[in-house]
Amino acid sequence: MTTPAPTLTDAEKRLSIIVHPHPTLRYKSKPILRVDDQLRDYISQMFELMYSSKGVGLAANQVNLPLQLFVVNPSGKQGEGEEMVFINPVLSRPKGTESGEEGCLSLPGVFGEVVRAAEIDVEAFTHLGQRINLRANGYLARILQHEYDHLQGVMFFDRMSEAKRLEINDEIGEFEDDYQVQSSLGNIVSEDHWQAWIQKIESRYCIK
Repeated sequence: MTTPAPTLTDAEKRLSIIVHPHPTLRYKSKPILRVDDQLRDYISQMFELMYSSKGVGLAANQVNLPLQLFVVNPSGKQGEGEEMVFINPVLSRPKGTESGEEGCLSLPGVFGEVVRAAEIDVEAFTHLGQRINLRANGYLARILQHEYDHLQGVMFFDRMSEAKRLEINDEIGEFEDDYQVQSSLGNIVSEDHWQAWIQKIESRYCIK
């Protein structure tokens, strides 16, 4: 028996990028068991938001969708490079290490040095049901690991050395202070409202 998909309001069909330290960025995403037209529209919106913010990747929980999904285009430019969609990704067989600077659309303007695997395997599905089996290296490997971390509730600065993290602590603190101010003004949705949204999306896409 298939569970009927909950109805979404017009407002719930529109996405925006969520900024640290909203709890959705620490929520471990759930596997997707159903793909529908609305999810494909969400994916299109994710690419639009990624390009408008000058990013090269965007994970679903960065737009408040608790789903194992991210989009990537290493060129960062619409109409150039290759647009890739990864649903239910699994990373394996890391090899070597490389250090490089990373930023995050959920922490705009903050950058730090992160050590990642130089090569990585990824298995996933596209939104069209096509299977992905890819051995990635270089910049693409870094992007995939960064976005995959998001799905686990891990931010890039969690991967930084203590010394490097100290260099950006003040910048991160500014986002956290602003979040507290916005919460006190009632500009951030309540915990109960957010939890209800999470349950709604999970019941639509993560339950058969």
